[in-house]
Amino acid sequence: MATLVTRRRMLAQTLGLGIASLLAAPAARSAHRPRTDATFLFAADIHTCRMASGLSPNCQAEGKTDQNLRRHIAALNEVGEFAWPREIGGVTSGLASAGQRIDRPLGLVVGGDMTDDGGGQVTQPHEGTQLLQFSQRYQEGTGPDRVHVPVYVGLGNHDLDQDGPVPHVDLYRREMRDYVEINHRPSVFFKPPVPATNYDALSDCYSWHWGGLHLVQTHRFAGDISKGAVSALDWLKRDLDDNAGDGRPVILFQHYGWDPFSTERWDADAHTFDDTGSGNPHWWSDDDRRALLEAIAGHNVIGVFHGHQHETAMVYKRDGLDLFKPKAAFMGGFALVRVTDAFMDVVLAEAGPHGGVTFTNAFSKVLDHTR
Repeated sequence: MATLVTRRRMLAQTLGLGIASLLAAPAARSAHRPRTDATFLFAADIHTCRMASGLSPNCQAEGKTDQNLRRHIAALNEVGEFAWPREIGGVTSGLASAGQRIDRPLGLVVGGDMTDDGGGQVTQPHEGTQLLQFSQRYQEGTGPDRVHVPVYVGLGNHDLDQDGPVPHVDLYRREMRDYVEINHRPSVFFKPPVPATNYDALSDCYSWHWGGLHLVQTHRFAGDISKGAVSALDWLKRDLDDNAGDGRPVILFQHYGWDPFSTERWDADAHTFDDTGSGNPHWWSDDDRRALLEAIAGHNVIGVFHGHQHETAMVYKRDGLDLFKPKAAFMGGFALVRVTDAFMDVVLAEAGPHGGVTFTNAFSKVLDHTR
């Protein structure tokens, strides 16, 4: 069933001309921003599993196969052949773009867990074939087995939790972060294939623009300090002040969400992490979420896209944020997004078992163009 949430900021028609004139200033300030009409793709939890010999344990049974990834890529490459759906599951989609042909996406943004085991290394660096598999599939290229648009990569817990052999415990994490850097960090000597506008060398978080839309990749989440990560909260505040201080719309990408799985805590009675526990958080804490909300306060964040939970496509709202999570990529899931100066449309979709695309959820909201 389609999920439809529409929000519009209304001005009472009884407002006097004096108050209306106050609104003219922010409207005028926004007039210098580039026009926005950006269509893009989002996917998370790709979980490439190829090892030096066969697949990582349990990957075959879980469906984390190269065959399923090729099916996913075929669907991503095919979306431009469709129109934005008028109906999903017999329910009117409510999309502002309904019936219009889908533009060629500007890129694919990845929301973490590119690999299943920190790039594929278990004991020796030469075993890191999962990152190689990811690069052979989810890096812009030609042919049926490669994504046909630029790819903005992001890291999740599966990419960063794998420890290397003592004393080189960060060996595998460094390789994953190096992959982000060589794809997105510009320098005097090197132009990456998908250059970021602003790259933080400490956290490997980065941002870029599509027209008047500002987008930020924060990997697991911006305040992450686990496994040697450096918090990007101060960088994020500066980035939003410098690049979106004029009120332009902002979209954040991270791995963890506000869903019950992402926010689960240790349950001492059940001896496991679950959504009823009151102990230590499994992934990120209430304080982590509060710190993130403080960092983005005052900025026009129109959506947060995340992954981590695999099975359920979600469109939901928490802490004043609109949140979107497609099914895991290895299960065929992805999101298709269009942001203009007037609205944001999001559909969640799945690759069909024998080709094609199935739209499963829809969301549309009017954007406040006076900001």
